[in-house]
Amino acid sequence: MELGMIGLGRMGANMVRRLMNRGHRCVVYARSPKTVNDLVIHNAVGASSIADLAQKLAKPRAVWLMVLAAVVDKTIADLLPHLEPGDILIDGGNSYYVDDIRRARELAQRGIHYVDVGTSGGVWVLSGAIA
Repeated sequence: MELGMIGLGRMGANMVRRLMNRGHRCVVYARSPKTVNDLVIHNAVGASSIADLAQKLAKPRAVWLMVLAAVVDKTIADLLPHLEPGDILIDGGNSYYVDDIRRARELAQRGIHYVDVGTSGGVWVLSGAIA
């Protein structure tokens, strides 16, 4: 499986590490190049921008957002020009469900699948304490 991850804070980065530990290919982007490079040294594919991330993913793309709820709409707006019908956008943050319903409806009109996945677990998930 291949997944693009935008947002490499503690939870996003650990999710990438766990996916890669199980043989999945991850293309990663964050505003901080250091954060990206910290995962590249562990075999993630680094992206220098959202456009670069989208270009490095095979179609149909699966892109997971692990950003603060306050910046989900802006991140989607930045990503949208690089997505195509059939692509999948996953919001792993804790967005308000009404916003997710709106986003799913808007993206469906463009043929883009939207999945709301409120994520929890943080650092404990990487250690294997939670499988």
